[in-house]
Amino acid sequence: MGNKYLLGVDVGTTSIKVAIIDENARVLGMSSSSYKLITPNQDYAQIDTEDMWRAYVKCIRLLQEGKGINLSKIAGISISSLCPGLVALGEDGKILVDPIIYSDRRSTEEAEIIKEAVGVDTLFEITANTAMAGAMSGTSMLWIKRNMPEAYEKTKYFGHVNTLMAQRMSGEFAIDYSNASYTSLFETTGGYRWSEFLCEKTGIAIEKLPPLHASTDVVGGLINRELIQMGIPEGTPIVIGGGDTACATLAAGVTKAGNVCESVGTTNVLTICVDQPKFDRGFINRCHVVEGTWIYQGALSHTGSSYQWFRDNFCQDLVEKAVGSEKNAFQLMNEEADQANPGSDGLVFLPYMLGERSPIWDPYARGVFFGLSLQTTRKEMNRAIMEGCGYGLRQLSEIAERVTGQKITEFASIGGGAKSETWAQIKADITGKDIKILDMNDMAPIGAALLAGVGAGVFKDVYEASDKVEKNVYKVIKSSDVHRDIYEKRYQVYTKLYPQIKELYKVGSNLH
Repeated sequence: MGNKYLLGVDVGTTSIKVAIIDENARVLGMSSSSYKLITPNQDYAQIDTEDMWRAYVKCIRLLQEGKGINLSKIAGISISSLCPGLVALGEDGKILVDPIIYSDRRSTEEAEIIKEAVGVDTLFEITANTAMAGAMSGTSMLWIKRNMPEAYEKTKYFGHVNTLMAQRMSGEFAIDYSNASYTSLFETTGGYRWSEFLCEKTGIAIEKLPPLHASTDVVGGLINRELIQMGIPEGTPIVIGGGDTACATLAAGVTKAGNVCESVGTTNVLTICVDQPKFDRGFINRCHVVEGTWIYQGALSHTGSSYQWFRDNFCQDLVEKAVGSEKNAFQLMNEEADQANPGSDGLVFLPYMLGERSPIWDPYARGVFFGLSLQTTRKEMNRAIMEGCGYGLRQLSEIAERVTGQKITEFASIGGGAKSETWAQIKADITGKDIKILDMNDMAPIGAALLAGVGAGVFKDVYEASDKVEKNVYKVIKSSDVHRDIYEKRYQVYTKLYPQIKELYKVGSNLH
C-alpha cells in the first residue's frame, strides 16, 4: 500500500492548481500557478492556452522539486475545470479558438437565437438549463460559426477545458457528462447523449461534438513528451474528470441525494445532490461526477469578486495596513463589517456585477447598492456586500427546498472564503441554516485526483474515494434569529428589487 500516487489538476479562472494524493487520499502536495486571460474588451474572456499549459507544467515541477514527489509513482491523472471554457480544436488537437469562459458575453445575440429556434421550454426539458452567453457553451459555438466561419469549418471537435487537457496528454478527444450539461446541446435529463434535435435546431454539426464519457472513464494513456520527460510514466491513464464544482463537492462528501454544500470563492455556489432528474429554472443543473446523480447548482457568479473589487477600489488603507501584520486585508475588512449594524442601516447590495446566472439568468444585470443615505459609510457598504450574498443563498435554498420537498437545516462550506467567520455568521443568520465549515480549501484538484483513482482502479468507486478524504471540521456556525426581523425586511427588498429594475439594465447596455 501507499506506493501509487494520483494527480488531479484544476484549471480555474486565472490559475491552475495541482494536487497529488496517495492511495489513502492523503494530500502529498499541492501547488498553484497563475496564467493570463485574453480580454481585449469587457465582453471577451478567454484562456491563453499556452500560458495555461506552462502553468500546469510549472505546478508539477514545483511538487517534484519543492516536495520531492517521485512522479514515477503516478498511476492516474484527471482533470477538473472551470465550466464552461469552450475550445475549438483542429484535426491534431491544434487550438483554433482559445477557451471562451463562462463570463464571456459576446454571444448574447446567439443565446437569443438558440432560445428562439428551440423554444425556452423545450430547451429546458432536454438540457435542464437555458441558453446564456458564455454560461452555456453552445452560444459560443454558434458565435464562432457566425463570426469565424473558417475556424468553424476547420474544427474537428468543440470541447471544454478538460477536453483540451485530456487531448494534450493522451491524444484522445473526450468530454464528460458534467461538462456536457453546460453546452445547451446535451440530454441532461436522462438521455446522456448529444441531442440531434438541438444540434439541428441550432445549426451546430453534431459530429463536431466530442465522444461522451462518465467522469471516471480513462480516455487514453499519457503520450505527452513534456510530462513523460519529467518522470510521469508513459501510458499513465488519463481520466476525463469533470466540472470544478462537481469535483470539489465530490471531495467534500456530496455523493448522495440530499447532500448540500456551499463553495466560497470568486463565485459562491450552493450545490444540492439529487437522484431524480427534477429541475428548476432558478438553478444551473447538471450531471454529477457521481453516476446516477445530478446536482443543482445555485451559482452566485460575482460574490467573492465583489468583495475583492471593494477591497481593491475602496480599502487601499486596509491593504497597506495588512502589510507586515498577521492579518490580511480581507480580515481587516471583516472586522470593519462587524462594526456595522446587521441590515447595514437599510443598504441592500445586488451582487450581479457582470450579469448573473442563477436564479435570474440575465447577462445585462449589474451590481446595485440600494438605500444609500448621507449616513452611509464604508463599513455599511462592506457589510452589505456580505449580506447580499446571504440573501442570494437564502433565495437559492428556498428554491431547492421547494423542488425537492426537503428542508435544508445545515450545509457544509468549503473554499478560500469559507473561513471568514463574519461572513459565515451573516449567511447562517440570513438563511436560518447552520454552516459546517470544513478545513478544506482547493478541493477541486483533490476531487479530480479521486476520479483518477477510480478510473485507474486504485479506488473501488467514487463513494470509497470520497470517504477516504479527511473532512476535518474547522468550525460550526449556528444560525441565530436575533436579527431575523431586520434580515427578513432586507430580504424582501433584495428579492423584489431586481424585478423592478431589470428592464433598466438593457437601457444603455453595450451588449447587443
